[in-house]
Amino acid sequence: MTEAIKTTAVDQARLEEFFGRAVTDAGAAVTVPLAVVGARLGLFAAMSVEEDLTAEQLANRAGLAERYVREWLLAMALSGYVTYAGGGSGGAEPKRTARYRLSPEQATAFTDPESPGYVVGLFQSAAAATRMVDRLTEVFSTGSGIDWHEHHDDMFEATEKLFRPVYLANLTSSWIPSLTGVEERLLRGARVADVGCGFGSSTIIMAEAYPNSTFVGVDYHAPSIATARERAEAASVGERITFRTAGAADLDGSYDFISFFDCLHDMPDPSAALRAARRALAPEGRVMLVEPMSWDTVEETLRNPMARSSAGASLLVCLPSGLSRSPGLGLGNQAGVAPVLRLAEEAGFTGARLATSSEANIIYELAP
Repeated sequence: MTEAIKTTAVDQARLEEFFGRAVTDAGAAVTVPLAVVGARLGLFAAMSVEEDLTAEQLANRAGLAERYVREWLLAMALSGYVTYAGGGSGGAEPKRTARYRLSPEQATAFTDPESPGYVVGLFQSAAAATRMVDRLTEVFSTGSGIDWHEHHDDMFEATEKLFRPVYLANLTSSWIPSLTGVEERLLRGARVADVGCGFGSSTIIMAEAYPNSTFVGVDYHAPSIATARERAEAASVGERITFRTAGAADLDGSYDFISFFDCLHDMPDPSAALRAARRALAPEGRVMLVEPMSWDTVEETLRNPMARSSAGASLLVCLPSGLSRSPGLGLGNQAGVAPVLRLAEEAGFTGARLATSSEANIIYELAP
């Protein structure tokens, strides 16, 4: 193979085009963590919409060093994350006098955690995932995995920031209504289990929407469960939610509705989790699987632009988690529809179907 590479003629124009794409990708790669720094330091929040600010003015407002803020503004403007408003072409120090602003869209993307367009969680999770590159290099050779709890603390916070706006936009408005009889049961009063609940965003959203129902949130990551309890109390729904530190396969009791939000594909033994859900499900109950959008063939995957970030995240986070313990099924977030439906049927569900979908998710309904 090496000799073939050496002797094959190179199309210079195609090579230059390829190199240009690589430079663009590298620019995005270094900009993402810098945007996270800006969000963490309150720089985006300190920029009022459509108000022009110099680096010095923004630095004073945020209580930061002007020289770093000046370079940060330039980097953000080059990626279109802030808007250059002029003033940087004349005078003795043009970059010091340059002014920047946020458009309404930029402000929403970086400062409104309720918006489906909020990108801070996406960026923070990407930056956190790359902290595992050394470990990932090792497991490529060993075939072992990296457990969820081994990630940097930023990953757990970022995951909540990433998914919560999506759940706010879709969970009670379209996902639950697409399931057979579930919304009616929740409105009357049902017992619900939320498996892999993390910080509890999905559980709390459901508890707020369905005040006659009670909820149990389970997650094996104890620090996340502690945060979930705090969030539930702050939202005044703590009396109707019980959060437990437990694995998905440890689910017990009887439930009218069981949900898995963006977590089944991360589990080393998703089959055991689905079997536990089947045992715990009431006779007329339903299970909802919320899974990342994925496709069954390579050709379908290559045609979808959002698959690129999903496949990268799968390799950095989801697949290593799925290989971290026995039996290490290793679904990854690009498993496709057919394998998920097959797992559900093998776990004993007689009815497994696609209920609905959104831009980033597939919603499965499983019936006993």
